[in-house]
Amino acid sequence: MANIAILGFGNIGSGTLEVLRASAQGVARRAGEPVEVKYICDVRDFSSHPDAKLFVKDIAPVLADESVSVVVETIGGTRFAYPMVKAALEAGKSVATSNKELVATHGAELLAIAREKKCAFLFEASVGGGMPLIKPVSECLAVNRIEKLYGIVNGTTNFMLTKMSGGMDFDESLREAQRLGYAETIDPSADVDGIDAQRKTAILASMLTGRHIHPEDVPTRGIRDVSVRDIELAESLGCTVRLIAWVDNDDAFACGVEPCLVDNANRIAGVEDVYNGVLIQCDMLEDVMFYGRGAGKLPTASSVVSDVADAVRYADSMNDTLFWDEAPAKGSPYEDARVHEYYVRTAQGAESVPGVTRVLGTQDGETAVLAQCTAAEVSACGARFWMKLVR
Repeated sequence: MANIAILGFGNIGSGTLEVLRASAQGVARRAGEPVEVKYICDVRDFSSHPDAKLFVKDIAPVLADESVSVVVETIGGTRFAYPMVKAALEAGKSVATSNKELVATHGAELLAIAREKKCAFLFEASVGGGMPLIKPVSECLAVNRIEKLYGIVNGTTNFMLTKMSGGMDFDESLREAQRLGYAETIDPSADVDGIDAQRKTAILASMLTGRHIHPEDVPTRGIRDVSVRDIELAESLGCTVRLIAWVDNDDAFACGVEPCLVDNANRIAGVEDVYNGVLIQCDMLEDVMFYGRGAGKLPTASSVVSDVADAVRYADSMNDTLFWDEAPAKGSPYEDARVHEYYVRTAQGAESVPGVTRVLGTQDGETAVLAQCTAAEVSACGARFWMKLVR
């Protein structure tokens, strides 16, 4: 019997308990033994909960109990989660987390502690939610050199852009996303400004390079400036607008998060609603694509529970391939210096944009063009908005 503890009993924490119980036989097969929740750590009052006897308000009993082999962290953020997770790993307990901010910010340090203490630090749910991505990249594709990775890693913005393709403007699509619980009602900036995708990109870039890529070094633009007119012009070009997270893992390493024009012939263009999709280009396997729900209580919890089962069975070997080294922050974004085709919207006329190949039209005092240039050039020309074209 393997005993585990859950830190935080919100949406994902309660979903983890639900999945563990609903899939008890499958989890036991994967783990090699039955898995039981012995503690749930949450400062709130759960005295009327059916499992009230499991609740504790402090992590101390969890750390002191040698029978607890795995700790699940679903608190979110770093203020409380980071010291708790670090303490659990230093106590020799494996950790499974869905916390993208924690992994993106402190991943290298926590992975090193896990190696030293011969336990596991696992985070499948931190990037793709319910869509498998971390294990396939670190294990199944281990003999491949991953040259490029790009796709959709934020379901909320993808839902909003899908709605905008149907005629909603930004504000309407955001209200709909908030009504359905996809976007935060008070401050949706983590999604719409690309911060969530930035953290996930930092994790993926760290995996691909083997060194810690800090979130603040990932150049990021969200979707606030995308207009219905932009989407209409994209459609006229046979393209779809998507918020794309990307990593170019070559000698001129670059990464980023930005709205892009995606050619409709590209499989990423067909990823709609709250779904995620990531395309990976390898030297041996060539192209491989991952698709699935990027969020949601049970999809995300299923990834967490998969990590729990692996941590129980394989603890000290899990981070042999899933690991990256500490590295200082670069201090400036990893900008892409390559020439690309861009969709550019400017109030200064087509002549202000370098490398114009086609004028798409003028509306409300703004001219839209296609241009061959670099990101730095299009940024410096005073454009209101721009998107790279992804074929």
